[in-house]
Parts: sequence; structure tokens; C-alpha cells
Amino acid sequence: MMTVYINNINPSNVNEVKQLKVNSKQMHFIETVHECLNEAEKFSQWCPVAIYNDNEIVGFAMYGCFGKKKETWIDRILIDEKYQRQGIGRKAMRLLMFFVLDKYKVNTLYLSIVRENQVARKLYEELGFYYTLVDDLNGELIFKYSKGA
Repeated sequence: MMTVYINNINPSNVNEVKQLKVNSKQMHFIETVHECLNEAEKFSQWCPVAIYNDNEIVGFAMYGCFGKKKETWIDRILIDEKYQRQGIGRKAMRLLMFFVLDKYKVNTLYLSIVRENQVARKLYEELGFYYTLVDDLNGELIFKYSKGA
């Protein structure tokens, strides 16, 4: 049985995290880990984390909370191409959702996806997210999850 968990990125795991990548067909759906980490350095509200399966780093995610309304986003999540199609992404996303909801004491999460990313859309809808009928400034579809809905 696999044990999926998230952990902070630190000097002992950052180089391994930076090696993560999606397959070539997915590259236009998400920024590289390097780009995400650079963004997190510039904007302190972003929290990057490593996704582990047992003791091996298999993915990356980034979340954050903004403003007085505590608008909370899961901004990035990726599973390395070697570990895709094993159920790790679903487990990691579910874990991340409830971790972030609890951490910020909120009932609502947001995320956005590239319109063409039908695999991600299907996963997020299965996890209870729904399309808000609003697109962000980059044309990505904004999805919302409401705890208890």
C-alpha cells in the first residue's frame, strides 16, 4: 500500500524537487518546478511543497491564501512523469485539499486549469470541484470546491 504525504521543501530535498517534470504532452498545462519556486520566492503567500510516495519525492504542489476574505488556492500540482497513472495524483490532491482547508480554516478552495486539460478537469470534478463559469486573466478555467457542499 502506498503512503502519500506532503512535506515542506527545504535544503535537503529542493534539488530532488527541481528534477520533477511532467511528460512532454503536458508541458503546456503547467509551469516548471523552477518557475513555481521562483514565483514562491517573490510572493510569500505561496507555499510550495513536495509530494512523497513512501519516502520518495514524486510530485510538487503550491498553495496560498490571499486577502481579508482568505481566498485560498491550490495553484499548482504535478506528479513526475514516472509516477503518473498510479493514483498518486488523486491521493495527493485529496490530501492537499483537506490540509489547506484546515490550515487556513476555510471552507472554499479555488484552482484554475488550462481549458484543454481534460484529464485534470475530470479529476477535479470527481473530487468535488466545479467550473465557476469564470476564466482568469490567462484564459484558464476557474474551479471552486466548497466543503460540505
